[in-house]
Amino acid sequence: MTLKLKGKMETYNEKKKAYIDLVQSGADEEKQATAWAEMQEALVNDLKEVITSQVRQESLDQQILVARGKSNVLTAEERQFFNSLSTEVGYKEEILLPETTIDRIFEDLTNEHPLLKELGLKNQGLTTRIIKSETSGAAVWGKIFGDIKGQLDAAFSEEKVTQSKLTAFVVIPKDLFEYGPEWVDRFVRAQVIETFAVGLEKGFLLGAGPVKDEPIGLIKDLNAAIDPVNGYADKTAHPVALTFADSETTVKELASVMKMLSVKENGKSVKVDGKVVLVVNPSDAWNIKALYTFLNANGAYVTVLPYNLKVVESEFMPQGQMLAFVKDRYDAYIGGGVKVKRFDQTLAIEDCDLFTAKQFAFGKAHDNNAAKLFDLNVNDILEPETP
Repeated sequence: MTLKLKGKMETYNEKKKAYIDLVQSGADEEKQATAWAEMQEALVNDLKEVITSQVRQESLDQQILVARGKSNVLTAEERQFFNSLSTEVGYKEEILLPETTIDRIFEDLTNEHPLLKELGLKNQGLTTRIIKSETSGAAVWGKIFGDIKGQLDAAFSEEKVTQSKLTAFVVIPKDLFEYGPEWVDRFVRAQVIETFAVGLEKGFLLGAGPVKDEPIGLIKDLNAAIDPVNGYADKTAHPVALTFADSETTVKELASVMKMLSVKENGKSVKVDGKVVLVVNPSDAWNIKALYTFLNANGAYVTVLPYNLKVVESEFMPQGQMLAFVKDRYDAYIGGGVKVKRFDQTLAIEDCDLFTAKQFAFGKAHDNNAAKLFDLNVNDILEPETP
């Protein structure tokens, strides 16, 4: 069972917003690192409160465990792993989370975080290279017993993959071990999922590339000069801003977006119907939703944009801009399993154990036409909040 966190993580959400604000403003790495640490501390404290509250509400007798276990049964390997978190034996070295737990972490990552889901995040193991192919050729008509006149050729290319390591700090209060391995499992998964989700979303959207030991984000220009210190530069926004002014204007504007995305950088066409995702800041998303939410014949409100476009919100997306991408033209991989290492003395004074959880990741667009950046000139039609 995944912990239900909505509405119960106020302090964490405040610290998360402060961290994202620093990222968007381009604050120096020291300030970002401090904000990240504060965000992690708030996550631990809020999670502990959530679990403590849930433990009080649930009886830990065998009957309730069985009922709850229908959706969260620990395997023997998982039970042994989470029981071992409270022992000293053999736990100084890096240990892989059981594969079943990793699978559930990956599933929760993609199900609960829309941008990661739309990117088609794949769990590929320890990927070291990517083989790509570009088909060419023609089918030629001829006599039944004539020579073969047409041949379909495939040009294969190999791309070297530079994976980056994403490290999360998992802090487990010592008294949590008293609740049993099921609760430790929930706590670890919740903390790893939330921390990795923030890190992966930032990396796949804004990542500066190998120079910064990060993926190459969707917003980055693959053809621009790579700064030896700051990595890949951001794309230049299209010179014509999107307005979503009215239905007719929106149809034309978004048709133009689709047309840009439907041609690869090498000039070949690509089908993009039903594959284009619009990434916007949450504040901009509400302006668009307000313009294109209607009451249908069944009495339900629906938000509909032309061409089956999907709007996905990301707090890392700069306000006033929109990124449009084709969701199967960005390689987003995680792999290598989640390695956990324990440092039992680091937070002893806080009565906690510190663990590091490591995950390898790779992200890069197929070419510069896989994603396009646009400025938004959408009138704020929503009334400002009353102080």
